Amino acid sequence: MTTADEKMVRVFVNAVGVMVPAGSSVLDAVRRWEESEATAVEDGETMVTDSRGLPIDADERVSAGSIFRLVPVRKRGGAPEQDDDRGSED
Repeated sequence: MTTADEKMVRVFVNAVGVMVPAGSSVLDAVRRWEESEATAVEDGETMVTDSRGLPIDADERVSAGSIFRLVPVRKRGGAPEQDDDRGSED
């Protein structure tokens, strides 16, 4: 996958250092760390944040020393409907 002439950079995914080719995407770095987590990012179950906790696009290119963290995506939904008669007066 890599050649002797290809420059490698070290980035951190969830505090684990991984080496990826220069020009790799954030998703490539996540995949190098843990394939199942990369799948979760692709499926929208997990999102990637930068070192400050701000969301970052998985297609962004990494730079040496970048720090990424994975966090679960919270699904927003309406409040569950209640089928009881609490509070109603007949």
